[in-house]
Amino acid sequence: MKAAAITTFGPPDVLQVMEFDKPHAGAGQVRVRVKAAGIQPFDLAVRSSGWAPPGMEVRYPQILGNEFAGIIDQVGDKVTNFSVGNEVLGWALLACYAEYVVVSVDQIVHKPKNMPWEEAGVITASGQTAHTALQELGVDKGDTILIHAAAGGVGTFAVQLAQAWGATVIGTASKCNHEYLRKLGAIPVTYGDDLANRVSALAPNGVDVAFDAAGDEALHASLELVENKNRIGTIVAFDLAEKLGVRPIRSQRSVNRLTEIVELYSQGKLQILIRKAFPLHQAPDAHREIESGHGRGKVVLTIG
Repeated sequence: MKAAAITTFGPPDVLQVMEFDKPHAGAGQVRVRVKAAGIQPFDLAVRSSGWAPPGMEVRYPQILGNEFAGIIDQVGDKVTNFSVGNEVLGWALLACYAEYVVVSVDQIVHKPKNMPWEEAGVITASGQTAHTALQELGVDKGDTILIHAAAGGVGTFAVQLAQAWGATVIGTASKCNHEYLRKLGAIPVTYGDDLANRVSALAPNGVDVAFDAAGDEALHASLELVENKNRIGTIVAFDLAEKLGVRPIRSQRSVNRLTEIVELYSQGKLQILIRKAFPLHQAPDAHREIESGHGRGKVVLTIG
């Protein structure tokens, strides 16, 4: 099979399409013919620096990608809830920029019929990261939440999930993304100097929760706005979070979590914006698109 992989860490051009042996499904597993695979900052970190998530090791040549959607074409022993031909979406760390991926059945859910492949390929990672964060921060009906980098991949999911749970959302973004946030139902605010005062003017009753997907400056502003440090969290500024005494948040993936997100999509409560789609052989360009910064929505590889 063909897959986009690296033989060393470095700039986007180290990511190349290579030939690999086609994997086979074992007991409790299925093989999926991949139709779409999302691009994550996680992937860029592995490619650019050789970083690996806790408990994993980068082994060259290393396939990248950690979310996918596709069609099951092989079923292993002891699999009862899925069959050949089922359309599914899910996750597999360091494996998804490929024509085929083998996964355990506790890493996939059925794809809704009305969900396009490109959208199915990008819902798993950012969606579950946003869901994890809002759950850890206790977001609930009546809360006012400030979401930093609200127009980005994780931010877009967080805005919509928070609203589905009954919260009022204020989202930071560049001016060009304000109308996008309004369409999602958030109150937009420009990031940068004096952010805390601008947010205070929009939330006269105060801010209950802050979720950071932007970095250090956003965390400092959040401390000025949210009284309870336990309700301030970040998915990017881990060192600063420890220093400030706020929550560092790492995604916790599960079938139950993904099922809830997909159900919200099926109910029309979750929109997915595809910023740009690239074929597999243009994976380096997809990484460059993410690295350009301040983008809106998700970037995806289309495969097969």
